[in-house]
Amino acid sequence: MRTRQPATATLEDQPIPGRAKLAAAWTSFMFLYAYVDILNFYTPGVIQDILDGKVFEFDLSQTFSTTALTLVAIPALMVVLSMTLPARVNRITNLIVAALYVPVTAFNVVGGSWLFFYGLGVVLELILLALILRYAWTWPRTAPPATMAPSPDRDTVRAQRQP
Repeated sequence: MRTRQPATATLEDQPIPGRAKLAAAWTSFMFLYAYVDILNFYTPGVIQDILDGKVFEFDLSQTFSTTALTLVAIPALMVVLSMTLPARVNRITNLIVAALYVPVTAFNVVGGSWLFFYGLGVVLELILLALILRYAWTWPRTAPPATMAPSPDRDTVRAQRQP
């Protein structure tokens, strides 16, 4: 028979490991980053510009496409790296990569014809980058193991036992 919990029972708020927070934030960042570009296709004139070989001010080329792929691949890799790198390297990597993405993300609003659309996308991405920086900066630390200092009394006892 099932027992019913009272309606006033408090839900348990289990702690989330820092690695999982970082991976989740990078996943959210990656989705926003990609979807802002995908939804941009609905902006009038964008498809025609692409068909004419232009994206914003840039000519479509292998260099452009490789750069765009790299900018999307890095957050995807950060999801995995956030879960697998050793703590010290993980923290430093997240701090560096997130800090580098702040100006890259802010650049995306420059020249955008739909300021509210791009503005919202950039603000949300910057919030996620700020969370990543915060999670990495405040990475939990453990106290170093206590070392036992040699006791003068212990040394005296040892010296007395030896013939």
